[in-house]
Amino acid sequence: MCISKESEVAEVISKVGFPLVFKPLDGNHGKGASINVKTEEAAYEAFHHAKKYSRRIIVEKFITGYDFRVLVINNKFIAAALREPAHVIGDGMSTIQQLIDNENLDPRRGYGHENVLTEISIDKETLDQLAKNNYTLDTVLPEDEKCYLKGTANLSTGGTSTDVTDMMHPDNIFICERISRVIGLDICGIDIMGQNLSEPMIKTGAVVLEVNAAPGFRMHLAPAKGLPRNVAAPVIDMLYPTGKSCRIPIIAVTGTNGKTTTTRLIAHIVKNNGHRVGFTTSDGIYVQNTMLTKGDTTGPVSAEFVLRDPTVDFAVLETARGGILRAGLGFSKCDVAVVTNIQEDHMGLSDIHTLKDMANVKAVVAKSVKRTGYTVLNADNPYTVAIANQVDCNVAYFSLDENNPVIIEHCKKGGVAAIYENGFITIKKGEWKFRVEKASSIPLTFGGTVKFMISNVLAATLATYVYGFSIEDIRTCLDTFIPSAAQTPGRMNIFDFKEYKVLIDFAHNPEGFKGIKEFLSTIDSPMKIGIITGTGDRRDEDIRNLGRISAEMFDHIIIRQDKFLRGREADDIVRLLVEGIQGHDPNKSYEYVPKEVEALKHAFTLAKPGTYIVALSDVITNAIDVVQSYLDKERGLE
Repeated sequence: MCISKESEVAEVISKVGFPLVFKPLDGNHGKGASINVKTEEAAYEAFHHAKKYSRRIIVEKFITGYDFRVLVINNKFIAAALREPAHVIGDGMSTIQQLIDNENLDPRRGYGHENVLTEISIDKETLDQLAKNNYTLDTVLPEDEKCYLKGTANLSTGGTSTDVTDMMHPDNIFICERISRVIGLDICGIDIMGQNLSEPMIKTGAVVLEVNAAPGFRMHLAPAKGLPRNVAAPVIDMLYPTGKSCRIPIIAVTGTNGKTTTTRLIAHIVKNNGHRVGFTTSDGIYVQNTMLTKGDTTGPVSAEFVLRDPTVDFAVLETARGGILRAGLGFSKCDVAVVTNIQEDHMGLSDIHTLKDMANVKAVVAKSVKRTGYTVLNADNPYTVAIANQVDCNVAYFSLDENNPVIIEHCKKGGVAAIYENGFITIKKGEWKFRVEKASSIPLTFGGTVKFMISNVLAATLATYVYGFSIEDIRTCLDTFIPSAAQTPGRMNIFDFKEYKVLIDFAHNPEGFKGIKEFLSTIDSPMKIGIITGTGDRRDEDIRNLGRISAEMFDHIIIRQDKFLRGREADDIVRLLVEGIQGHDPNKSYEYVPKEVEALKHAFTLAKPGTYIVALSDVITNAIDVVQSYLDKERGLE
């Protein structure tokens, strides 16, 4: 029974009956425990003694017999010990105090847990034990008489142990292993009171007193008598099973465009297949979709952050050019590497002047794949395909064209690929095709209208397939990954107003702009308004190209330039954008509104029924917040 009030002592005496044991509910090392309590007066005294250590007190029937500790690790019996309370043996000449002092001279005894045995201390419990035999510390103990100084057999109070592992009856082993499974403890110490463990407990009447979640190992590692048992080894074997990697799986994603969306989709698939996934993106570090750090976290420091998290058992790491050049990867080997594409962006920075230079940087990720892993490459991009010659692992390709020569040759040799064929996302192994899902049914592809999103889906599908996830599980995850400001911030986020639509996307380089242009070509709108910006550390021709592509896809352009100057003047970047616009169409309508928020608000004032407003931004948080606030107002939510 468990009690907390003095008034309950009488009731427990009546129900359980003498002799009793009193001990604190959340105590340890025998502190506050009183055993063999036989009188009402002693019961109240034992209650108050236990109360010093816990608000709630356990009261049990006192069972006579020997005190045994059985250790079970990973649900398997490991060792058993007979524990004896601290005691001294008389010599007919020395007082009990002298015998205690002499016992404490044993080099095996030390303070607390610093040595094999613990020094015997003299406290109230010691004096009470002596008083039961009408002894004091000055009593001369008769020769060979054993005098117990504590009521419990804990080693921490000076007790000793004798190994009895080899005497354990099979029935008792079965009971103890079953106890560990029922309670659900990987490591547990089971305290048994009985005459012996060599006979079945049912036959001898032995009882289980308690189960300890954090049992001490000293009594088994260095018993006072008997064979020492290496009980630490089973713990290590449990934590680090033979043949199982001590590393968590890693899928690393690199490339020019599509890295973040591909990373998020892979993480979604991994999470929904029972793993606790940590992933890094250009938006932040996440564990199970909870953002822990905000900002561009695609470098090695962020990778290490995820890999050190004790709750993470699978890592998906977006790995960008800048971090690789500055400090490497943050991991030595990964299981799968994905290279989405190699396109013109960040040219002229850090001695990267050509696409071949860029491919060499991205290849660092592919080269980190362990020999039995896979590098997943874009077969539609020649610079990505060339990376296959630099890796020492398996290679798999994905392509928007099932007739891509690279795919055909690769699959002839029995290789694995992901292709877009007849409207389906399909896995191809050799000459066999396994259709995963119709692209138009996958929310991320916007009804199959956004080719670059289909490419991202192919990459994520192939990466998770070669890792080992089933097609059925991947299909379910593709169907449940909904593009939104929450799930994929800044990646094709579409907001539906009553009379117009707003699209916000992270596109910030020519290839990204082309992807948006292709999507807009499928949109029937009387007016398409684009909000664009340039980045100061890009080449002049790159910035002009953004202006040119914008002129091709928008009816009216709003240029804003309050960020991303990076060594240039805002007017210089705007001039280059305008040169690109006018280079395509000298009569194209455009204007300059410097601030991002003001540019968005101005676009709303220009919108007519059916208008499509597109905000292309390198940083999208403010844009999403502003658009969402306008949408909330329209819906009466503010």
